[in-house]
Amino acid sequence: MKIGWPLLVIIFLASSDLLAQTSVGIRGGFTESSASYRVTLGSFPRSVTGFTAPTYSLVIEQFFEKNAGAQVEFQFLTTGYAATDTINTGNETQFDYIKIPILSNFYLGNSGRFHIKLGPHVGYLLDVRDVNRVVEGELVIPTYGQPADEPRKLMYGLTAGVGISKLFGKHTLQGEVRYSYEFGRPESQERIFDINFTQLEFSLAYLFRVLE
Repeated sequence: MKIGWPLLVIIFLASSDLLAQTSVGIRGGFTESSASYRVTLGSFPRSVTGFTAPTYSLVIEQFFEKNAGAQVEFQFLTTGYAATDTINTGNETQFDYIKIPILSNFYLGNSGRFHIKLGPHVGYLLDVRDVNRVVEGELVIPTYGQPADEPRKLMYGLTAGVGISKLFGKHTLQGEVRYSYEFGRPESQERIFDINFTQLEFSLAYLFRVLE
């Protein structure tokens, strides 16, 4: 992963003959995460409470045409769950990731624009911690903050967002709502059959045009 991140940026920027302009900036906001799991094959999915955490990104955005473009982000993201139902009250784990969304952008409008963003994302686990570890057993969602839990490091999935953009010369302000679904899962020891995470993000971004 450490080798792959710079390579993604180089490939992304190498298409200079197709680009009309390039902007860089920062994005910040908060994420509401949630999770669901199945303890065995054929069992009913169970939902557990997520939590809200801040998120930050470095953004590189490029326009290919008047109303279309693409962007790469390097995002710090915290996700996880808090198991609060009557069976597994008390277990809570949080995961810190570096997440890289690679998004296609579509715009409608001129200086004030509506936009849609869609694409895959990959990520790498930086840290994991158990906030609470109260209940253990075959019918509960496991925790991942202890060395023996051995969570998988890789995350991957799809991200989609909608929002509005306002241009002020070389400056752009964006407000956006995003939804992400994870195909990867942290469980590596088959303690439960399946676990899935989703994130709902609310953010603001500031971009500055650096190339035309």
